[in-house]
Amino acid sequence: MSVALPYSDSTVSKKEQVELMFDNISGKYDFLNHFLSGGIDILWRKKAVKILKSYHPKFILDVATGTADFAIEALATQPDKIIGIDLSEGMLSHGREKLKNRKLDHIITLIKGDSENLPFEANTFDAVIVSYGVRNFENLEKGLANIFKVLKPNAPLIVLEFSKPKSFPIKQIYNIYFKFALPLIGKLISKDASAYTYLPESVEKFPDGTQFTDILTKLGYKSCQNIPLTFGISSIYVGQKT
Repeated sequence: MSVALPYSDSTVSKKEQVELMFDNISGKYDFLNHFLSGGIDILWRKKAVKILKSYHPKFILDVATGTADFAIEALATQPDKIIGIDLSEGMLSHGREKLKNRKLDHIITLIKGDSENLPFEANTFDAVIVSYGVRNFENLEKGLANIFKVLKPNAPLIVLEFSKPKSFPIKQIYNIYFKFALPLIGKLISKDASAYTYLPESVEKFPDGTQFTDILTKLGYKSCQNIPLTFGISSIYVGQKT
């Protein structure tokens, strides 16, 4: 399966393109995220955190943290510390400002880094979370394997990601919105014509549902689950380190 790229005419790697794209849209990212989803992305995060809470994690890693929305939501689990890591310094800058304004920067720390080269020792974290970031990994399996390494035994990986609804008429409505309305609105507000064209393309090419849980199982994760949300528009994936 071919790989979706933010800037198909660019000669640099997907990783570098994703970093540039998020730097470009970082100022409008939070607004567009909530506006384009009608705010339902907030409810999806809350559902994922409810699952996370059952594991009682004290040290959490949020991969592809962006502006730290998922990390902030994960505070409901009452952890001792959360580290957020992301490729985009632009997104991290907005995230740090948000944390500072909310006086949360003592418990959530944001660092620049890469899912495929996580700068942590093996068996470090009680949980790893990823919100709408795994489809942006340059090498999906390498990124998930790196996450597996830094998890403690029996600790969970919880992934929130877009998926492809399959039932009529949700599938048809979703496709029209995702492929036509969303890129137009995103372009007008973010001024980056490619970013919100890349979004539906990356979702289309992402191995969702059982394809994704099969990858997790192949990499050694156990008790893998796929929990569809809102007619299958999004999904929560759960796997544990063996």
